[in-house]
Amino acid sequence: MRRWDGLVEGYVRECEIRGLAATTMVMRRSALARAGTWLKLRRPKVNLEQMESEMLIEYLRTRSAFRSKTVVASTVSILRGMGEYLVSQGVWTKNPMRWIRGPKMDPRSTLPRRIGKADMKRIWDEAEKIKSPSVRAVTLCVLAILYGSGLRRGELERMNMSDWDRENGLLRVDGRKTGQERKVPVGAGVWRCVEAYLPVRQNRLESACRLEETALLIDRFGNRMRADAISRVVRACAVAAGIPFVSLHQFRHSCASDLLESGVKMPEVQAMLGHGVLATTMRYLHVSGDVMSEAIKKHPINEFLDPEPEATERRAVI
Repeated sequence: MRRWDGLVEGYVRECEIRGLAATTMVMRRSALARAGTWLKLRRPKVNLEQMESEMLIEYLRTRSAFRSKTVVASTVSILRGMGEYLVSQGVWTKNPMRWIRGPKMDPRSTLPRRIGKADMKRIWDEAEKIKSPSVRAVTLCVLAILYGSGLRRGELERMNMSDWDRENGLLRVDGRKTGQERKVPVGAGVWRCVEAYLPVRQNRLESACRLEETALLIDRFGNRMRADAISRVVRACAVAAGIPFVSLHQFRHSCASDLLESGVKMPEVQAMLGHGVLATTMRYLHVSGDVMSEAIKKHPINEFLDPEPEATERRAVI
């Protein structure tokens, strides 16, 4: 099993070439190292070329004890990808993980909650109260892009100045996550927030002597603002507003839900979020009870069952 570590490194390099995020690679490397440790402790020693599906099922059984469905499904997916790599390297003739299915997942149960409009306003109010003009401009820019365009955190982190089309009010989003680049239009309010931040960006680059930096969002040292730093900026506003904060993906969920609730058609939201299939966009459909009540008033059945005025008056008299 000494070959396992080398094969894992080869698989990780292949994933990196495909452009997977660094956080994803850390998770995959950790899961495969854990599986490798389990295999190395097996007695008698395991021959990698002769591994059977029963052994993999046994490992998944030990890994599944007291674990959530999400953890189990992730482990199955990672091992399946490693199995395909082993087949491509000639170590396995077939991938037994291809026929092993993880637990049935309900995608809606794992989606973060949307941020209510009242809570969203409180977050923005706290951002407006930030005393430092530069920090306030950065914070408002981040909030505007996240909520106004529904970008993922990684997409915002990787965005460069060349991706901002100020003339047409467009943000160009790379296709690392979806495999397809897209352009997202922004509203007038988001446009103003981005433009108000750009002088701050220029001042920071000049102070740090880093005028060659291409990133749209930069920290006070002139370096590209990393994903965890973006999260801290938003989390600080949420904590100050007294709002439970889970992740930046809440803004993406809120953007999609609020657009759908406002009457924007599903395909348009799909294109904006960069979803490959419409079913993914439907996961973000979150309609409040008040909206459903208003919608049911427009149901055609109301015309069929609308009581006649005379009948209504008779019931009132009785």
